[in-house]
Amino acid sequence: MRNPRDRHLRRARNPLQEATRQSRRHHGFIEVMEDEFYRIKRLPPYVIAEVNAMRHAARQAGRDIIDLGMGNPDLPPPQHVIDKLCEVAQKPDAHGYSASSGIPGIRRAQANYYGRRFNVDLDPETEVVMTMGSKEGLASLATAITAPGDVVLSPNPSYPIHTFGFIIAGATIRSVPTTPDERYWQSLERAMAFTVPRPSILIVNYPSNPTAETVDLAFYERLVAWAKENKVWILSDLAYSELYYDGQPTRSILEVPGAKDVAVEFTSMSKTFSMAGWRVGFAVGNAKLIAALKRVKSYLDYGAFTPIQAAACAALNGPQDIVEKNRELYQKRRDVMVEAFGRAGWEIPSPKASMFAWAPLPPALKEMGSLEFSKQLLTEAEVAVAPGVGYGEDGEGFVRIAMVENEQRLRQAARNIKRFLSSKGVNTPGA
Repeated sequence: MRNPRDRHLRRARNPLQEATRQSRRHHGFIEVMEDEFYRIKRLPPYVIAEVNAMRHAARQAGRDIIDLGMGNPDLPPPQHVIDKLCEVAQKPDAHGYSASSGIPGIRRAQANYYGRRFNVDLDPETEVVMTMGSKEGLASLATAITAPGDVVLSPNPSYPIHTFGFIIAGATIRSVPTTPDERYWQSLERAMAFTVPRPSILIVNYPSNPTAETVDLAFYERLVAWAKENKVWILSDLAYSELYYDGQPTRSILEVPGAKDVAVEFTSMSKTFSMAGWRVGFAVGNAKLIAALKRVKSYLDYGAFTPIQAAACAALNGPQDIVEKNRELYQKRRDVMVEAFGRAGWEIPSPKASMFAWAPLPPALKEMGSLEFSKQLLTEAEVAVAPGVGYGEDGEGFVRIAMVENEQRLRQAARNIKRFLSSKGVNTPGA
C-alpha cells in the first residue's frame, strides 16, 4: 500500500519545479496562456480568407461559383516538364534530401534565363538561390536581414507577404504608394527625412500584384541611384515577368548597371509555366543578400523534391513556346473580360501585365466597400473576386479580378454581374 507521505516526498524532490508552479499560479499564468502569441497579435485576420471560406461553402452546397478570386492558374504545365518529373521520380536515389539552395543545374538554368531574357550576367554559385516559390523566399530573406524595430518601405496596396513577411520578422512598415509617379518619389524622400530609424529596405513589385501597374527601365535606373544614395536594400518581386501584353516586355531592375550592389530580385515559375503548386521560385542578385538567404534556408529546409527541381530545369532550358502561348491566352482573356464586363455596366481598366485586373467598384456601389461588395457578388451573382482592402487600406474601393477562367466562363460571369447590378438599381447598357 502506497504511503500517503510519498506524494509530499515526490514534490520535495524537485523544489525548482514546485517553485515554478507556485510562481505561475501567483502571477496568473493561466490568464497569460490565454493571450495571443506576440507575432500572431501583429497579424490581422486575413480578409481574403473570409471570401474564400464563403466560396468554398457555396461550392460545397452545389452552387456554380465562377472563381476569379485566387490567382491559381487553370492551365497545365508543358507535357515535357511533367514527363521529366515522372522520369526522375522513378529513380531510386531521387527521394532523399535535396539541396536547400537548389541543385547546381537549376541555379545554372535560372542564370541562363536571366542572360537570355534580360542580358544580365549572374554567378549561379553566389548570386542565385532557389526558393519554395517567391513568397517563401521573401519571408526567409526578411528573417535573415531584419532586426526588430527596423523600418521597411512597402507598397500599399500590395501582396500581403510584402508587408507581413517583415512584420513577422519584427519590422515596422512604412507604406509608399504603388503608382510609380512623382508622388511615389516624394513619399520615399519623406520616409527618409522623417522616419526613425531610417528605413533600410524597400520592396518593389512590378508588374504589381494586385494593381497590375508596370514600370520602365528609367524608373529602375532612378530607383537604384536613390537606393545607393540612401543606403537602402531593394527587394524586387518580378513574379509576373512573362505575363506582359501588347508587345511591351517587362523589365528587370538588374538590367540597370550596378543594381546588384543594392538589389535582389524574386521570380517564380508559378504563372510563367503554370506550375503554382510545384512551389519553384528564385532569388538572384546581390551576393551578400543571397548568402544571408542561403544561410537561413539551410536551417529551415532541404530544398524542393529533387524530381521537381529536375523538371523545373527542363522548363527553363527547354522549348519556350508555352510561355508565349500562355501570354497570348491571358491577353485574349483580358480583352474578353474588359469588353464583356463593360457591356454589363462595370468599367474595368485594361491591365498591361500580370494575370489580374484591378477594378474600381461600380460608382453607385462604392459606399458598400470592397469586402461587402465581394460578399454580395459571390452570394448573388456567383462570381468570386478578391476584396481590395485585403491588400492594404489603399486597396479599399477596388477588387482584384484573376483571369483564371476561360472565355466562356468570363462571359457567363459578365451576364451574372449584369443581373446583379440591375438588382441594385444600377443602370446597365441595354437594360
